[in-house]
Amino acid sequence: MATILQAVAAHNKETSALRPIRVVCLIKGLGRGGAELLLHAQMCKRDRQLFDHRVVYLTPSKRALVDLIEAEGVDVHCVDARSSRDLTWIGRLRRLLREQEIDVVHAHSPIAAAGARLAIRTIPARERPRIVTTEHNVWSTHVRLTRWADASTAHLDDAHVAVSGAVRDSLPARLRDRTEVIRHGIDVTAVAALRADREAVRRELGLDGRIVVGTVANLRATKGWPDLLVAARSVLDAIDSAQFVAVGQGPMEQEVAALHAELGLGERFRLLGYREDAVRIMAGCDVFCLASHHEGLPVAVMEAMALGLPVVATDVGGMRELVTDGVHGRLVPSRRPELLARSLIEVLGDDAKRAAMAEAVDATVDQLSADSSIRRLEAIYRSLAGR
Repeated sequence: MATILQAVAAHNKETSALRPIRVVCLIKGLGRGGAELLLHAQMCKRDRQLFDHRVVYLTPSKRALVDLIEAEGVDVHCVDARSSRDLTWIGRLRRLLREQEIDVVHAHSPIAAAGARLAIRTIPARERPRIVTTEHNVWSTHVRLTRWADASTAHLDDAHVAVSGAVRDSLPARLRDRTEVIRHGIDVTAVAALRADREAVRRELGLDGRIVVGTVANLRATKGWPDLLVAARSVLDAIDSAQFVAVGQGPMEQEVAALHAELGLGERFRLLGYREDAVRIMAGCDVFCLASHHEGLPVAVMEAMALGLPVVATDVGGMRELVTDGVHGRLVPSRRPELLARSLIEVLGDDAKRAAMAEAVDATVDQLSADSSIRRLEAIYRSLAGR
């Protein structure tokens, strides 16, 4: 009997080695946030012969990227977490992992990671997938319960990744010491191709003759929208040709609209709301601005740089890993709208300086590519799957 079981086990191991490695990428939602866009970039550039990917998400209302990911030939599943207190999704995830004989789970948010770790530990050892977690945001941005859940279960990970040095440095020491920095990137070629739409965008939005500051950010407190609006008022007063264009939606929509009206920004600060073509809109701009209070590694900044735009932003999270102050743009302390305004006026008001910054940005574009980060992640998957 023992010989038969050993033969069956050997056959199963050989069969497993012949098929693609089955990977589940697990994320809280599939709205157009930074982590979600990075995940989409990975699906576009994955090794389709060696890996068989699925994407699983928790929150059914956040599904803006579902169709785009499915268009890449990836199965997408929702485990229907109806609220932050609904933990029944963990059982549904466990069933999916067993039924589909998953080899590796890659979690992209702390809550998703904590639930996945618990689900995986209840699977018999011989069937148990390995788990990788990527930390996308600095530790302090998570609420206390999320930090506790993540820290209490992180020792169950087989590999732990951070998207920037700033994110890794923010982690508790016991996590930081075993975390590898893999700077996730974007599809530089696809974004850079949108430069060809610059003049068309400017005509569509009536931007001819304007020096345009663009921003793309969810309307959330951490993105510093009030700071940006206050700074914009000073910029518009100082530079007659200045124009702001903003893309984003979120829970602060009414608050942002009210402050916009109070400051009298009018059409010189265009609030465009949600746009599927947000990156294309930025192609019509001259400078990109982000006033965030917290960041991990902002995808919007990488996309702006791939479009050749100088960046004026707050010096938070991994921002300085992308932008060198005075070279690619300007970095200022967060929550200081007067300094943000001063830097914007400096860059907008000096054509030669702005052109030099744009040239410096162009020289770094290749460093923003997703290719190297995806290959490194796939090497981790192969190692964990025993390939």
